[in-house]
Amino acid sequence: MTYAAIDCGTNSIRLLIADVDDAGVLHEQKRVMQIVRLGEGVDRTGEFSVAALERTFAVCDEYAALFAKSNIEQVRFVATSATRDARNRQEFVNGVRARFGVEPDVISGDEEAALSFSGAVRGLPAGLVQLPALVIDIGGGSTEFVLGGASPTHSISVDIGCVRFAERHLTDDPATPEQIAAVEVDLVKALDLVRAAVPIERAATVVGLAGSVTTVAAMAFDLLEYDPVLLHGSTITTEQIEDVTARLLVMTRAERAALPFMHPGRVDVIGAGAMVLRAIARATGASVVVSETDILDGVVYTLALQGAV
Repeated sequence: MTYAAIDCGTNSIRLLIADVDDAGVLHEQKRVMQIVRLGEGVDRTGEFSVAALERTFAVCDEYAALFAKSNIEQVRFVATSATRDARNRQEFVNGVRARFGVEPDVISGDEEAALSFSGAVRGLPAGLVQLPALVIDIGGGSTEFVLGGASPTHSISVDIGCVRFAERHLTDDPATPEQIAAVEVDLVKALDLVRAAVPIERAATVVGLAGSVTTVAAMAFDLLEYDPVLLHGSTITTEQIEDVTARLLVMTRAERAALPFMHPGRVDVIGAGAMVLRAIARATGASVVVSETDILDGVVYTLALQGAV
């Protein structure tokens, strides 16, 4: 069967169209991502802006057009941190339903973590991940931490993300030492919550997902262009994460934009995202395995499993 999964987060909206064969192996047909910044201003106002909704619905229209060209048998649309936070989320829900004919699932942080874990661990090469694994999914508004072996055993979603921190603290170009210190204060508090819920010290492998992680890896490897095939399954050390984060935080917006692997929609938030990753690397003391498979893959696996029952 052919499935479609859409993940709408604080910063991006992403689509995966894939088949799952009888052996449970996922075969990707199409994977696309666009930055829409749906959560722009939500940390401050508590609501989606008209402009953010318009940007998001424009991409939804593009994805709906792709559906018309594919033999998709089942669709699931999941929405995460920004939608959980926004008072006017019903406007978003109505717009999605009108375009896809399905109700978007505003999933909890726990479900987001479980889906990310499934998609990341199953999508990496066999033998690369030693269990238990700690999967970290750094988003625009929240970061999910999930520890598990064959399945998740502990998880938490905390409100630390690249868009949230960039809007809240890193407002100068480049950010001032005082602004950077303010992010550090928030990260210390958040990681205290994480340690209380998830025994991160038990992890044999740390797996990192999403654009902040992959962009830091691309910079660590001095890529001349963004290459998901090269990045998937690669490992970045704590020293590389420290080096890249320090460099990003002293760059101007123009300097970050000039990096050949940098997506335009990440230019203003990558410093904050790198700080989240650095804090996690410091807390675990571990290198990070980079995964290009994530919550989208987890959604497709779940749909396939439900269809087989």
